[in-house]
Amino acid sequence: MKADKKVISGSEIEVTFELTAEEFAEHTKHALEHLKHHVKVDGFRQGKAPASMVEDKIKPEVLLMEAGDHAAQHVYADYVAENKIEPIGSPEVQILKVVPTAELSRIRDDVKNGIGTKDPVFIFKAKITVLPEIKLPGYRDIAAKVGTKEISVNDKEVEDAINYLQKTRAKLSQKDSQADKKDFVEIEYQSKELDNNKPIKDRFILGEAGFLKEFEDNLVGMKAGDEKEFTIKFPEKAARKDLAGKDVTFKVKMLGVQKMELPEINDEFAKTLGAFDTLVALKTNIKEGITTEKTEEEKQRRRAEILEKIAEKCDFQVPTKLVEYEQEKLFDDFKNEINSNLKVSFEQYLASVKQTEEDIKKTFEKQAEKRLKTFLVLREIGKLENVEVTDQELEDEMNKSVKHYSKEQLEKIDIEQLKEYNKGVIFNEKIFQLLENLSQKS
Repeated sequence: MKADKKVISGSEIEVTFELTAEEFAEHTKHALEHLKHHVKVDGFRQGKAPASMVEDKIKPEVLLMEAGDHAAQHVYADYVAENKIEPIGSPEVQILKVVPTAELSRIRDDVKNGIGTKDPVFIFKAKITVLPEIKLPGYRDIAAKVGTKEISVNDKEVEDAINYLQKTRAKLSQKDSQADKKDFVEIEYQSKELDNNKPIKDRFILGEAGFLKEFEDNLVGMKAGDEKEFTIKFPEKAARKDLAGKDVTFKVKMLGVQKMELPEINDEFAKTLGAFDTLVALKTNIKEGITTEKTEEEKQRRRAEILEKIAEKCDFQVPTKLVEYEQEKLFDDFKNEINSNLKVSFEQYLASVKQTEEDIKKTFEKQAEKRLKTFLVLREIGKLENVEVTDQELEDEMNKSVKHYSKEQLEKIDIEQLKEYNKGVIFNEKIFQLLENLSQKS
């Protein structure tokens, strides 16, 4: 078989395949073997008739099409495997030449008798999207230059954490009088500008809910059962860009007001939170927890910076097809987040922000490209450093993973996909540890 490769771009190649009559005959045999299970021949059970009799029953063009499909599929697969090509998605296949079935036997006989030629009888080309070639910069030196920020926890952070815990242990009592700051309130509100005027319920500590200050200020003085309508101006830098700088009218009903009685912060309070004999022990534990959290955040920040700086010095184009796949995944995650957090359908969300699915999807293009670029860089470093995941490492990680799922959930999970995911986690962790170790030695 002849195969001519042509490089179209850094992430696309085109291969033209040519098969002789003898080579194509093998695929014709496979086609007959497949088709005979769908053809009835008198006197034989389904699938048991001789190939020659089955061929007489099949339209030549049907056999030719089946043989061509089989040839294109298997020749392409063999070429990819032999040349260690990593294709993205399916190839674009185009049939350029196929000799009619009636001529194939004659051509094969002529070749056997030495009077024919070995000209190709079947030619097709496949356009293949591949992972781009990545030339890495001095990633060891880059990693060494990315420093670690010092971790510290101040007294205010500890106090804020204790104050939060204090509020979770507060006693609530019904309040018939007006709502004041620091009361716990339950409201129902709606606006034509939000979720098609759908009523939304919420509960929070007045003055600490994270709503716009002007919105919460309008709730002060309301009693349970009171209704109020007011208009506030959204700031120019509002998270909702469609509402930035606009006047928005709300209708609010106060469903309930409760007074919060906070427990005194002392040794007795500490004892209610676990195995703490004193307030000092609680504060020490909280400080250690915040330190651990900040240390992990700093580790992730530093890893991201290392990878980003390496990727910045890599000049390659992420394949469009791969970007589209990742873009679609980010879009699906966003849709699920909207449904889960806002409790509205995605159609309602689109109507409220006055955008289409394509508008939203387009916003993920750069993020998808950036994620893929760093992923490909990380993968290339792993290849150069001969990073491997052992069977034992994968088994240990799988044992950890399955503990987080119920028996019913495990029955629905694709175990092979979970294995691939965990293998990727271990692979990435090894590369990052390698980079961190290299920088420590520098």
